[in-house]
Amino acid sequence: MALLPARVKYRKPHTRGFRLNHVAGTGNKLAFGDFGLQVLESGKITARQLEAARVTASHYLGRVGKVWIRIFPHTPVTKHPAESRMGSGKGEVEYWASFIDAGTIIFEYAGVTEDQARQAMRLQSFKLPLRCRMISRTST
Repeated sequence: MALLPARVKYRKPHTRGFRLNHVAGTGNKLAFGDFGLQVLESGKITARQLEAARVTASHYLGRVGKVWIRIFPHTPVTKHPAESRMGSGKGEVEYWASFIDAGTIIFEYAGVTEDQARQAMRLQSFKLPLRCRMISRTST
């Protein structure tokens, strides 16, 4: 089950400009856990990609430790159907996404060893479209 907002004020909001070379000023430090997965480049992560990464980590770790998801896909992305003519208004919502800046922490872990966290984050990074790295409290 993918993440999406329970309700929104506007179903199809205007597209906001997103700078692809921006560095995160907030959300770039560990807040809850001992280890974190940090994004090294700006971009878009869909709700499906985020859920796939979460399932992969929880499958690897089992019931050990605690995982925090630090981002949420608030932004609806619309798209016209294939082979439709120009005009006829704005397309329907295709998926929900989160536009994130470089340096943002996506996942945090506590109650696991460094080797477990490293392996879980390695598996997660395969599911994400952006380059990532692992950070820890001792390294930051």
